[in-house]
Amino acid sequence: MLSGILPILLFILIGIGFYVVSVYNGLQKFKTQIAASIQEIGNQLKRQASLIPNLETSVEGYLKHEKGIYDAITSARKAVQAADKSGNMNDMDKAVNQLQSMIPQIKVLVESNPELKADKTVTKFMDELTDTSDKLMYSRRTLIDLTQMYNVKLVTFPSNFIAGLFGFTAEKGLVTPTSGEHIEVSSKEMEDVKVNLQK
Repeated sequence: MLSGILPILLFILIGIGFYVVSVYNGLQKFKTQIAASIQEIGNQLKRQASLIPNLETSVEGYLKHEKGIYDAITSARKAVQAADKSGNMNDMDKAVNQLQSMIPQIKVLVESNPELKADKTVTKFMDELTDTSDKLMYSRRTLIDLTQMYNVKLVTFPSNFIAGLFGFTAEKGLVTPTSGEHIEVSSKEMEDVKVNLQK
């Protein structure tokens, strides 16, 4: 009787062992992917940090009367460099947000200035800046998704027991401010929506 139960118990223990190893490896994989996503955001910021001074030099002559835009470019460059040096995710995210808000302003300026629009160097830098901006948004989305999947494993049964057993803790991911322009709708944006709905 006992000899018949032992193989069943052994089989169950082996199954539990495989499950524990599988969950542990899955959590470690998420942590590695989250770290890689943060590194990718840093890499894209470095790319923008190298593009911005070149763009600054290219448009400097055209921007003498556009002090606000020129100051925004300079400020964004400094924010990117500071975020890169700190390696802090919150600093990186702030720098990304600053760049994202600046790019549409530069696009409008380039589109409204025939000399800038015709300048191939400026156009090339703008294309590269936009491309990098898109890659940054993708990297941020990837980080958000990975963090969410990892954190779900930490709170759902039975993986939460294994996570607790091995000391896994929640990842913050990106922290979004709860106030500011990103949650406010301007009257201009509302007008644009009305115009689009009437079409």
